Amino acid sequence: MNTETEPQIAADNPFVVPLLRTQRLLVRELEPSDLDACVALYADIGWNDPALSAEQDRVERSAWLRWTMDGYRQFARLYQPPLGERAIADADTGAFLGLVGYVPSFEPFERLTGLGERPAAGRSMELGLFWALSPSAQGRGYAAEAASALIGHAFRAMAADRIIATTSHDNLASIAVMRRLGMTIETYTGEHPGLQVVGMLKAT
Repeated sequence: MNTETEPQIAADNPFVVPLLRTQRLLVRELEPSDLDACVALYADIGWNDPALSAEQDRVERSAWLRWTMDGYRQFARLYQPPLGERAIADADTGAFLGLVGYVPSFEPFERLTGLGERPAAGRSMELGLFWALSPSAQGRGYAAEAASALIGHAFRAMAADRIIATTSHDNLASIAVMRRLGMTIETYTGEHPGLQVVGMLKAT
């Protein structure tokens, strides 16, 4: 009888993101038990699909959670950037506070002044950052603290040259996080909504 064993992931694989600890937080992989917290988070910040019922939304969020957890292993096996959200948790209590992660950003970034200012530039892929905090956890610097941990890993372990974050003109809270991270911030008034506000940080 043939048996298949799960391929081993090299211990020195730079695309494996370990448990990251900061002064106040843990940045960890998502787990099945995080489903309720994720459902509540997206409801609290208004990112649910209004066309779905609560039950349908939970089914969709459960599928996303399984896909995200599978991605941790699959990206590592392929030596690909570890895209996907991770949990932000209180280091003392373990309480779920929100999400942070690497995301692929696909916009015409070279239209920006800091990246060449080519008006006809097409889309290019950049390593982006995502964060979302429960309202009760906002305003305490958690987003910047968690994002900084992922930035450090990207620059040290993954040898990334640049990392970016994007948001809308009116999202002052996210723009403030970009500033706390030391990002260079550019605004764009053209037709691409994904370029409204872009924060960029280069490795030093």
